[in-house]
Amino acid sequence: MAFTGFNIEFPTYEVITPHTKKSYKVRGMTVQEEEKLKGSLNTPMKITEHLNKSIYKLLIDKPEEIKNYEDFLKNNTLRDRDALLFGIYHTTYEEIRNYEIGCIKCDHKFPVTINASDTIEVKPYPGKDILKSTKLVKMKAAKGVSAIIKQPTLFDESQSINRLASRPGINMDIITEILIIDKFIQEVPDSKKNIEYIDRTEIIDAYLSLPARDKRIIYEHYKKEYGDYGIELKMKTFCPKCGNEDESNIDLVENFFRSIYSA
Repeated sequence: MAFTGFNIEFPTYEVITPHTKKSYKVRGMTVQEEEKLKGSLNTPMKITEHLNKSIYKLLIDKPEEIKNYEDFLKNNTLRDRDALLFGIYHTTYEEIRNYEIGCIKCDHKFPVTINASDTIEVKPYPGKDILKSTKLVKMKAAKGVSAIIKQPTLFDESQSINRLASRPGINMDIITEILIIDKFIQEVPDSKKNIEYIDRTEIIDAYLSLPARDKRIIYEHYKKEYGDYGIELKMKTFCPKCGNEDESNIDLVENFFRSIYSA
């Protein structure tokens, strides 16, 4: 007899995105969806695309303005994606199982299991519209140069990966680092018109030429303006060997894929 399908009621979870403050409802994954995501790990440059498309497919309720996949990418930040991913993780697995902790006191490593909902801390962005927010940051070592920083969207990330992933010597870490830079502005002596570097290839070349301390200045300002807002997964742990109590941060994306492989 041919399989005609089960009558399944998937668990759901409402997510309020911390940056754009929109309400989504997500469902848990099927085995097939889990296997498809597992297969995406074979092509590292495609992981982000597969993850975004998987999340979009698992949305069973979304804001009216999100009409299609591109709208989804343009109206959610990377931190919003973390929140949606947590909702999917919670509805699919419930528990964070056998997460390995390293004791900072005695270096003993031990596994812990905890309900995912007990770990989440949400810090929403306090401003009105993070998608329109930018900040000018003046460089110190690179004289007359400023960076305009922002909180990137999933669309920004997707476009940057498509433009830069095939470029020799460029890896995902660098692509991710420059996402927060909207453009560079270079003052021109004795001229009323500045030079603006807006194209992603121009921005990455400009970024790589910066003195290291100017890079730190950019990220200090980013953290102050945007970096403290989003979601974090934290759990209190007790080392079974020495009894040390500590608070550990969980890497959500890493644990998500670890759970897929161990399921």
